[in-house]
Amino acid sequence: MKNLLSLVFIMVVFTACEQKNNFEEAYNSINEEELKSRIAQLASDDFQGRKPFTEGETKTINYLKGEFEKLGLQPGNGDSYFQEVPMVQLSATVKDSAMVIAGGKKEINLHYWDDFVSLTRRVVDTINVQESEMVFAGYGIIAPEYEWNDYEGLDVKGKTVVVLINDPGFGSDDQTFFKGNEMTYYGRWTYKYEEAARQGAAALIIIHETAHASYPFEVVQGGWSGANLYLESEDGNMGRCAVEGWISYQSAEKIFANAGKEGYDFYNEARKRDFKAFDLNQKMSVSLTNHIKRSKSNNVVAKYEGTDLADETIIYSAHWDHFGIGQPVDGDSIYNGAVDNGTGVAAIIQVAEAFTKLKQKTRRSVIFMAVTAEEQGLLGSEYYSVNPIYDPAKTVANINVDAIRPIGRVNDFSIVGYGQSELEDYAKIAVEKQGRYITPDPHPEAGSFFRSDHFNFAKIGIPALYGKGAVDSDAHGKEWGEKEYAKYTREHYHKPSDEYTDDLNAEGVKLDAQIYFEIGYTLANEATFPKWKEGSEFKAIREKK
Repeated sequence: MKNLLSLVFIMVVFTACEQKNNFEEAYNSINEEELKSRIAQLASDDFQGRKPFTEGETKTINYLKGEFEKLGLQPGNGDSYFQEVPMVQLSATVKDSAMVIAGGKKEINLHYWDDFVSLTRRVVDTINVQESEMVFAGYGIIAPEYEWNDYEGLDVKGKTVVVLINDPGFGSDDQTFFKGNEMTYYGRWTYKYEEAARQGAAALIIIHETAHASYPFEVVQGGWSGANLYLESEDGNMGRCAVEGWISYQSAEKIFANAGKEGYDFYNEARKRDFKAFDLNQKMSVSLTNHIKRSKSNNVVAKYEGTDLADETIIYSAHWDHFGIGQPVDGDSIYNGAVDNGTGVAAIIQVAEAFTKLKQKTRRSVIFMAVTAEEQGLLGSEYYSVNPIYDPAKTVANINVDAIRPIGRVNDFSIVGYGQSELEDYAKIAVEKQGRYITPDPHPEAGSFFRSDHFNFAKIGIPALYGKGAVDSDAHGKEWGEKEYAKYTREHYHKPSDEYTDDLNAEGVKLDAQIYFEIGYTLANEATFPKWKEGSEFKAIREKK
């Protein structure tokens, strides 16, 4: 009996060592060459910018299905690798390319593209907003927890509301005022349009300013023009404002000067506690014509089957879509999206391949989900959150991967929305194993927690992690890394120049992918569930499930 027990002990130790060694083998199988190859494929002109509803989508989703099949992963939606996402495509054309502002000292004619962009989510052929009274409502926020209400005492039904991007905390030098420079959801343009619709406004116009938005006006021009995709409500989205748009900062200055408020300091005035909305004593007119197309896009879903806890899942997500073929910039009209999000999709495929190299399967199942229409407002993940394939109560975590900057090894791994969940503790172990360190998001003013697909998983209570290498370049230092971040945002983000080049440095992408793999592997072999931390707005949602 003693010899038998000794043999069992030796076998257990040997098996454990073999598993550990095999984990390292799988971990190290994630490599730069395959990542670069996949990024190059996804960002090639042949994929036409990967826009939903186009030939580019067909090529992209079939490529992803083929990659998952080659790895031996099972279809993730019953017997299919696809989850259909019904959407409506609206292509809005502005009549005479003009927005007319009447009243005040003189009539102002704003020119489409240069001065403003606008669209509608209403599924109708034409939109006419004529001589709609204009109101400046500060940040356009109602936030009871911050004792803030820009709409207090206002009746904006049928009116055009003009608001600022971001929230009052940004630039205040007070970290207790909202969240200081960290954008809250109230600062996101999505919230502002939603709130204006609840207030009954005919139109909501956001004043763009690069620092407060965290991106230049060219990004807005690209996103609010051409064909745009939406999930369609039963009433054809008639609950939305008739017009949703942006104006340049210079155009806003003209409008305020025309109202007798020349040199008005928008941001400093609107963040004051005693700020009150006011009429601009002008009226806005704009007409839109819609081309309507209904179709279905697809989330691509693949499954790595677990063992004794196979009904519990970890979901990796990365959006496959970009902007397709659009407005030419410097003669190039294909928005290839190499970094955003060729890097993320390539990373989850590499992570999937690493799981398939394990000699012993994990206890829990692991799902790999390439979602659609993130660039159109997180639509693919939003659809999944309402129509989940896997029980949210048994979904352990979401690990989201989006736009890893390929600038080589960086020592810092930033977590967007730092302080939200215990997944950060798992990340810390994996990051420190690489001799790197965890930081909060270095650019919290960008509101990134609300700008990628993990947000829709969080909204249904699933602990979600969104982290990636940041700016502390191992070779060049932090200052260089910051400049590279600013350069990408200024010159390439959401532009045709976000292209694959042979000198792309994928070392950092590899290191981040290894971190994602280790976190998922650890979670997939546990029986516990990571929790949201105290103070997280998502904690109560999870506990109800």
